[in-house]
Amino acid sequence: MVGGRGRSRSPRELADDPENWPHADLSGHPAAAVVQAIAATLQAVMTERRLSFRRLAEISGVNRQTVNDVAAGRCWPDVATIAQLEVGLAVRLWPASPTGTGGN
Repeated sequence: MVGGRGRSRSPRELADDPENWPHADLSGHPAAAVVQAIAATLQAVMTERRLSFRRLAEISGVNRQTVNDVAAGRCWPDVATIAQLEVGLAVRLWPASPTGTGGN
């Protein structure tokens, strides 16, 4: 389980190239890769549906800044946050593969 010092750096900070988030290399960081896959799917759905962070916050019940932080890889989202976003969007965000790749 990721805990203690394992979360002292954000998922984005663990990437070889943080500026390339959510497509940066996260080899060796499977938990961060899952968060990255969630962020990539979240960003894609928001773009496709032309949703702002504010509007997604309204429909999901997740604080706007939290939605922004998840998308940007600045936080380790909890299960409740992911569940609320999935219900609000009616889409699966959690990746099928434990490494964060392999599709939604």
